[in-house]
Amino acid sequence: MTDDLPTVTIYTDGACDPNPGPGGWAALLRFGKHEKVLTGSSEDTTNNRMELTAAVEALTSLKRPCRVSLYTDSEYLKKGITEWMASWRARNWRRKKGVLANVDLWKQLDQAIRPHVIEWHWVRGHAGHRYNEHVDKLARSAIPKS
Repeated sequence: MTDDLPTVTIYTDGACDPNPGPGGWAALLRFGKHEKVLTGSSEDTTNNRMELTAAVEALTSLKRPCRVSLYTDSEYLKKGITEWMASWRARNWRRKKGVLANVDLWKQLDQAIRPHVIEWHWVRGHAGHRYNEHVDKLARSAIPKS
């Protein structure tokens, strides 16, 4: 029964400078009074890959099924998961025309969402949203410096 699931709020962000180039990602998980920060990076990536990685890493870090409210400023992530993924999956992870970019991460995300009940939320980036600004700063700080 999903009413018994713990409720977790997750804020994610990814950053790249330049895009493509070195990138960082961050996730903030909030459960009651508890907070957990996750960050990571890649030497050669894209902003979209970092956005997807943040969501995958946040969801796979949950130790049991949860009710999740996930907030992202990435329309690519939000629309991909809520509007496009079912069609990609039905077409064996292909777009109607051409190759599906970041298919490896979309497949990982598809697996990561399965144990959870998730509400996806889009927030405008750089618009003063407290937690979105926080994960943005963390993601930018995680970008490898050369």
